[in-house]
Amino acid sequence: MPELLQDWVTTRAEQRPEAVAVVGGRHTLTYGELEALSNRLAWSLKRAGCTKGDRVCLLTPKSPAAIAGILGIYKADCVYVPLDPSNPAARLGKILEACETRWVLAAGPVTRLVTEISEDSRFATSIAVGWMDRRRSEAPTVNTAFALEDVERQPGERPKDQNAGPDPAHILFTSGSTGTPKGVVISHANVIAFVEWATRYFGMQSSDRVSAHSPLHFDLSMFDIFGTFAAGAQLHLVPPELSVLPNKLAEFIRSAELTQWFSVPSVLNYMARFDVVKFDDFPALRRLLWCGEVLPTPALIYWMRRLPHVRFTNLYGPTETTIASSYYSIPECPRDEMATIPIGTACDGEELLVLDEALREVRDGGVGGLYIRGVGLSPGYWRDPGRTREVFLPNPRGSDPSDRIYKTGDLARVGADGLVYFLGRADSQIKSRGYRIELGEVEAALNAVPGLQECAVVAVDSEGFEGKAICCAYVPSRGADVTNAGLRRELSGVLPGYMLPSRWLALDRLPKNTNGKIDRRALKEAFETHAVEANRQHKEL
Repeated sequence: MPELLQDWVTTRAEQRPEAVAVVGGRHTLTYGELEALSNRLAWSLKRAGCTKGDRVCLLTPKSPAAIAGILGIYKADCVYVPLDPSNPAARLGKILEACETRWVLAAGPVTRLVTEISEDSRFATSIAVGWMDRRRSEAPTVNTAFALEDVERQPGERPKDQNAGPDPAHILFTSGSTGTPKGVVISHANVIAFVEWATRYFGMQSSDRVSAHSPLHFDLSMFDIFGTFAAGAQLHLVPPELSVLPNKLAEFIRSAELTQWFSVPSVLNYMARFDVVKFDDFPALRRLLWCGEVLPTPALIYWMRRLPHVRFTNLYGPTETTIASSYYSIPECPRDEMATIPIGTACDGEELLVLDEALREVRDGGVGGLYIRGVGLSPGYWRDPGRTREVFLPNPRGSDPSDRIYKTGDLARVGADGLVYFLGRADSQIKSRGYRIELGEVEAALNAVPGLQECAVVAVDSEGFEGKAICCAYVPSRGADVTNAGLRRELSGVLPGYMLPSRWLALDRLPKNTNGKIDRRALKEAFETHAVEANRQHKEL
């Protein structure tokens, strides 16, 4: 087992330097080229003043050079912090300030963003830029410490490592409830433990052609990248714009002859709703994996009926527990569109615990909070010990103070089959009219209704007696005659009256965040705005 993430690339470069490692459009890097370029980037950072533990932000679209940049940061003994180029400079500034960085590696059409950041008084003199693009003319004119031509003059040998497995590999910043992004620290050992299990369980080989669909700032990208390199396989970078073009996304899977496709459920559901997958399509594909959300069972049935030669696996795990902590491979195509798919059993070195509020085990299929223990647990939130203590708790069954469990904030139960079933977020369980309602159950019922391309259910505060108003946003399928009254009538056949949505919005497309997940916060704001406008118009009448 390697000690550091970059070790896999070095090993593959020594064994098969001419083998293709990364494919991004017309640009490819072999393992030998990837090793040499990342070594030169590491020397560039070191000779510019980077030292062990420095945070280096990467601001570039997904590309072979970006993958080399990640490895170069690791080989310089630094901590990788991905920045999303689609974010405004103001939000990126919050991340830069939070991680206390002195460095940004940049490339591609991000010059304006880098310039805005450099002109911010907080970073005007404290941030240096390493420009990794051959288009030197597009490099920012401020604080550019080195460019690609300087990188190419550096040694191609790997610098001597100072880091070890427990040291931080990267910090992934996620949305914070206070408005300030929170940084989840992930160590080299955290990622290596998951990748070692996953490549063994899925039987990944050097002949594999693996998708890199997730954005680089999303934790699932770590498995895309390092699962590929651990197997000595090919990593195929999926252009982000294809996520809203289902036909072209399907064509990418075909033309790239992918053997493994890893995606968030929203994208799989979107492709199913547009019916872009043919029967016995994607003949090279052997594995289809998803994580991050619940995949609607009707969408799963669609995929499994069309691709009987593919193995389907549901993965579950929050960012704080490194990529995924549990798995469930679907043994056969479900017959019932309302069937619940379990999140299954814990990956090697992990443990799933369903506990009550006193942290006692919940038995006999009862509902409890889902906690995770094991090798994937993050060391905690960057420079935030208070928030870390709130969710990383001492193991109630142990005496070792270093033995911790992570409070996911999700609800779950253990079924009679011994498998764990995800029941939604604890904060998505609402009380309305005295009834406890799990919004995920309403959403599951809606996903079984014909004529919907996609849908989501949220709850907003109500001045009425119900306390919380259940709201449904939906996108009709092309040509479908869908009405609010018709949907309510369909749901009334499977749900009690108190669980039926009272507010509806038909949209052309549901809002998505940069990870491809449904942006439920934006939906709540849309319903609240819609209610205010409706009240205003009512008063004017």
